[in-house]
Amino acid sequence: VVLDPSLPPPRPHHPLIGPDQDRPASLRSAARPASPSRHKMASSSASASAGPPMWTKFVVSGLAGVSGWMFVHPFDVLKVRMQVSETKVSAVGMIGKIYSKEGIPGLYSGLSAAVTRQLTYTTLRLGLYDVIREKISAGNAKGEVPFALKLATGLTAGATAATICCPVEVSLVRMQADGNRPVADRRNYKHIFDAMYRVSSEEGVTTLWRGVAPTVFRGAVVSTTQLATYDQAKTVLLGSGVLSEGVALHLSSSLISGFVYCFTSLPLDICKTRMQDQKPDASGKLPYKSVFQALVKIPRQEGVLALWKGFGPYFARGGGHTIGMFVFAEQYKKILNDIYSK
Repeated sequence: VVLDPSLPPPRPHHPLIGPDQDRPASLRSAARPASPSRHKMASSSASASAGPPMWTKFVVSGLAGVSGWMFVHPFDVLKVRMQVSETKVSAVGMIGKIYSKEGIPGLYSGLSAAVTRQLTYTTLRLGLYDVIREKISAGNAKGEVPFALKLATGLTAGATAATICCPVEVSLVRMQADGNRPVADRRNYKHIFDAMYRVSSEEGVTTLWRGVAPTVFRGAVVSTTQLATYDQAKTVLLGSGVLSEGVALHLSSSLISGFVYCFTSLPLDICKTRMQDQKPDASGKLPYKSVFQALVKIPRQEGVLALWKGFGPYFARGGGHTIGMFVFAEQYKKILNDIYSK
């Protein structure tokens, strides 16, 4: 066969189907290079699926912490007053005592410090937990995180946040416990910044980190049990088919989480409160020197159950805040996901 050199060469046939015009439309389109518009659509869909940026995790954590706290602050004041009291007093009796001396505002003592604590401590520990957990799950083909790693993630996030935010914790405890002292011994801090300034100027900057050991231990225990237990409870309840994704799942998981964390963390919380609120005796010595000494001294002098003194208000505060915090956090996450998916 002689080909005319002026004619274009024949197009190569597909080895099985034949010339390009004989191919099915699906194969012809697959053979062509993707157009720039298709690349643009693919990149935009990829960016949409990436979800909210990392900084939003910390914003959600702070907002959820404050939102949940506003309902339980009076229980926290009640818990602190019962813990610093070395005499046996019931929750009802303490409420009556606070009301008779300070009125309703007494139940909201230290609110500025509590809100600041949520905007710092809770923001850090929840935000860090989400960030670290996401990094771990990204390295897993199924996107799953073992329970042991959830515990380790919670411990790391809680200990880090507690160390950084200890000055806020010291100020909060002192402001809440102040009304329990005789009038002549009260510190009368105006607000959290006044408390931190006066503590550092009157007692030294290091006093802002007084009780840092039990604070960090408690923070690690709280975050390990609260965050990891909530995460695991959701996984188990979803996997078993008992509940589907929604508010009922969030409420159930947070209730389980709240009880576990309150029971395990209360002894450390009592030691932390006693150490942060203590004053030197007549000889200039502090009653509690370390968390381990406090864990031994308190039950020896007041009985073992003294380590769980105020469990009712502590659970109302801790369990209530856990439920509120996680429910609000899930709703805020849903709103952000809807915004960034558009």
